[in-house]
Amino acid sequence: MDSAPPKKDGLPSESEVARYLRNHPGFFLNNEDILSELKLTHQTGKVVNLAERQVEILRERNMDMRSRLSKLLENATRNDELFERSKNLILTLIESKRAEELSNNLCRNLVSDFDDIDYASLILFADPNRVGSSVLRVVSPEQAQQQIGSLLRGKKAICGVLRPEELSFLFGQHADHIGSAALMPVQAGNIDGVIAIASKNPQHFKSSMGTLFLEYIAEVVNRCLPKLMKGPFL
Repeated sequence: MDSAPPKKDGLPSESEVARYLRNHPGFFLNNEDILSELKLTHQTGKVVNLAERQVEILRERNMDMRSRLSKLLENATRNDELFERSKNLILTLIESKRAEELSNNLCRNLVSDFDDIDYASLILFADPNRVGSSVLRVVSPEQAQQQIGSLLRGKKAICGVLRPEELSFLFGQHADHIGSAALMPVQAGNIDGVIAIASKNPQHFKSSMGTLFLEYIAEVVNRCLPKLMKGPFL
């Protein structure tokens, strides 16, 4: 309901005019001569008539819609590329014949196929003396708790800037070149471990970013690695 007080000159109020025009959208079709007489002041200070302003608004909306469509297409393209790279990584992990091969394939593909991943590592927590491998990285659970225990406490993926000692444990000699990192706990059979990835860019891995991809990769490792591990430590 129009709450504006009646005007003393007897003319309709602005709200009444606006309501009338909304209720009669074809008004200007029957009164085209009025369009040429109406003047609007643009943000630039230029005076234009209503028809010109409408055309300008439609042009601006068209440009905005094109921009949105372009972004949607870019996102779709990136998603397609991510899917293909993820598929190739998963197939490579499934086809691995040994635990060492799985670890090498995982780290190599993460670094070579995914943007802004400069370093990757897979670390298992077990007795190194009971694992007959010089390639697969295995550390004792006690050492893992001492070095990165705070990162493993929640048993969830973590992203962000890590402490120097944590980076040194996860990435060794590359620690000084790392700006941000992400890690995801894994559980291969009876052995716990962690997948860690890192970027030279301090802004790439943030605490606010999603971790679905890393969780997905960890789940594949959880399924594949126990089948390749041999020994009483499983």
